[in-house]
Amino acid sequence: MSSRRCTGDAVGSVGVHRADPRAGVFECGVTIGAGHRREGYAAEAVVMLLCHMFDERRFHKCEARVFAHNEASLAFQRRLGFVEEGRLHGHVFRGGRPHALVLLGMLGREFAPGHRE
Repeated sequence: MSSRRCTGDAVGSVGVHRADPRAGVFECGVTIGAGHRREGYAAEAVVMLLCHMFDERRFHKCEARVFAHNEASLAFQRRLGFVEEGRLHGHVFRGGRPHALVLLGMLGREFAPGHRE
């Protein structure tokens, strides 16, 4: 799914990765273009995705992975209700050096009722 402004210009994308219907677990990821961040697009898209996956598809857990140095993304995930479940130190090698990933999770029952309105 990609988010679009009323002009039709793409502002970013949100998607489901590694969905396992038998386990009821999926991973979501979101990317918003630099010129469109902090305008509410990411929150709107992720909330719609979570509503669909928890309420319609009946998955029970969503996971997310964020680079440990990306404080803005970590704060965004926490505002939505994700909690840190672990860290993978030196897990991704990029830009000539290793980077840690933060593993976050949210159970369907923890997804704030206010988001479902």
